[in-house]
Amino acid sequence: MKRIFFLLPATLVAGFLFAQTAQKAATYQKPEFLEIKTVKTTPVKNQAMTGTCWSFSTTSLIESEGIRKNKQDIDLSEMFTVRNIYIEKAKNYILRQGYTQFGEGGLSHDMIRAVGTYGAIPEVVYSGLVNGQTDYNHQKLFTRLKAYLDSLLKKQPISTGWFDGYTKILDEYLGKAPQEFTYDGKKFTPVSFAKEVLKFDAGDYVNLTSFTHQPFYNPFILQVPDNFANGAFHNVPLNELIDVVKDAVNKGYSVAWDADVSNKGFKQEVGLALNLDPSVEYTKETLSTGTKEMPYDANIRQQLYENLTTQDDHLMHIVGTQKSKEGKTFFIVKNSWGKVGPYEGYINVSEAYFGMNTISIVLPKAALSKELLQKLHL
Repeated sequence: MKRIFFLLPATLVAGFLFAQTAQKAATYQKPEFLEIKTVKTTPVKNQAMTGTCWSFSTTSLIESEGIRKNKQDIDLSEMFTVRNIYIEKAKNYILRQGYTQFGEGGLSHDMIRAVGTYGAIPEVVYSGLVNGQTDYNHQKLFTRLKAYLDSLLKKQPISTGWFDGYTKILDEYLGKAPQEFTYDGKKFTPVSFAKEVLKFDAGDYVNLTSFTHQPFYNPFILQVPDNFANGAFHNVPLNELIDVVKDAVNKGYSVAWDADVSNKGFKQEVGLALNLDPSVEYTKETLSTGTKEMPYDANIRQQLYENLTTQDDHLMHIVGTQKSKEGKTFFIVKNSWGKVGPYEGYINVSEAYFGMNTISIVLPKAALSKELLQKLHL
């Protein structure tokens, strides 16, 4: 997500704004779609007052994979991964002497790497909610963590016990993470649970993006602030990226989606994301699946990325495709802002919006065609 200090309040306020417009949305005439394909997924969640969409969206992806592969519907803990990534970020921040990104945001590959390295825990075992909390609020947690690390950097050499102080803050706001737990009558560690129950393998997933400043069919380190781990993404032409998502859903796979949502076209309260003309004023009543959209174009998309108009605002989970009555393709996207809008937490994203605003995707490698796998040398 871009500029976490600005996006976080906007994202959090969005939840309240959506709640306020829920009554109005109830009278809104929802666009009708002809469903093409949907993937089974778990219920919509609410990241609430946190900047952890990357964990919610990719956890949802892994949960859907569990349903597809293992016929198991397991609610996984987003906050166990958030905790582990906060630890990675802290070590990175200290070693880089504060000259790197430290925020709530992240990318889907962080979640994939974290489950592969640290394992996973069911939500019922570790919710990350403490002291009677029912909703997440990480504003104080983030402030405490950042202030603690910055205070350490002012007094070098750094105390050898700094990590204990850091984990105490995580314990205070998220609770202590169990080293062992019982699930379905059997004892597991987080790592054994991921391997034995989820049958998770980080190598089963692939990162894709599409930008013209790097050669196609080669990996490069995606240049966005929240790529603190310097993850590499395979670069493919834009039309192929779009086809990958359509093909994946058609085969029964889902996709974690990183995109810019801070533009006039992303309308959760209407349930639509459209590539709208920025010079035209639209109202809720005039927006529909038939609203004329700007065409998507790889060169314009690149310009918007390079002038910082398109940034990695938010991550969501693509779980289906469908056609509007006008014949336009829409992606069915599961958001993590709670059951808001006419589709109760889902939003229908047009192909044009996806084409212009996508930063990256992560999906199972098995969803890719043999031809693309060969081009990517995978």
